[in-house]
Amino acid sequence: MPNQLRPLGRSGISVAPLAFGGNVFGWTADEATSYRLLDQFVDAGFTLIDTADVYSNWYPGNVGGESETIIGKWMKARNNRSKVIVATKVGHHMSETDRGLKRGYILQAVERSLARLQTDYIDIYQTHKDDPETPVEETLGAYDLLVRQGKVRVIGASNLSRERMAASLEASMRLSLPRYETVQPRYNMYDRLDFEQNLQEYCIENKLGVIPYFSLASGFLTGKYKSEADLSTSSRQLRIKDYLNERGYRIVDALRMVAEETATSPSQVAIAWLNSQPGITAPIASATNHQQMSDLLAGARLELSAEHLDLLTRASDS
Repeated sequence: MPNQLRPLGRSGISVAPLAFGGNVFGWTADEATSYRLLDQFVDAGFTLIDTADVYSNWYPGNVGGESETIIGKWMKARNNRSKVIVATKVGHHMSETDRGLKRGYILQAVERSLARLQTDYIDIYQTHKDDPETPVEETLGAYDLLVRQGKVRVIGASNLSRERMAASLEASMRLSLPRYETVQPRYNMYDRLDFEQNLQEYCIENKLGVIPYFSLASGFLTGKYKSEADLSTSSRQLRIKDYLNERGYRIVDALRMVAEETATSPSQVAIAWLNSQPGITAPIASATNHQQMSDLLAGARLELSAEHLDLLTRASDS
């Protein structure tokens, strides 16, 4: 069984310390592979599945909604809707007209997500990115209606600045509207500065659940990329070029050292380090095969010594 459950903010929902990132469904994992990976994840005692309406419209031939559709078909086939926590998102660029956080669009987009997921409720409905043209009060008002209708249990936010998060929480309190209970920042052993300086303490003070994405830095922290020669032309791997520098290599060397001393892997160590950081609820990570998933699950169970944590933190200091 996974480690002790952790609360998602003040929502009353608790989850094991790992979320399965559904961005791969319908992209680098076909339907049959996605089913096998989802089965492996929940069979191990984990429940939180993170997706978005926009996944994966960047892949040629896709239009968005592919990930939600696969998750919905899987839940129907397994008859397990009540046993999983589904988090999806709204607001990213689906098309020139379908994007943003205006009330009318949110109310349309949620119906599409519900239909693709083949469910009548979403556990965590998240703002995917900020929409500076829409007042936070309008967005929260739309979420309030969805919560009252029973279509959404809890709301969360991804990629919001501390200022916009604070404005949203203030509006929630002032107007008695639902408040964001989760925050989804970009955070991993390499990408530390923004979250740690701007959001970490704020999230802890306000009891916000933190479910960071890019937990393995697009795969860089697995240790398999030693130079640009190891990269393909895929958009996912091209992101890794930014990590191929002296600091990045220092981090990977530390991960390999700790992995060797603990008889684990760099991926497991990177997930365990993330789970040890103050305020973290459940890192989001993706897998496209059985071994990758096994690594993630083992990483969520791994507890590192204080000495190893200190070594990793010093190696990844900027």
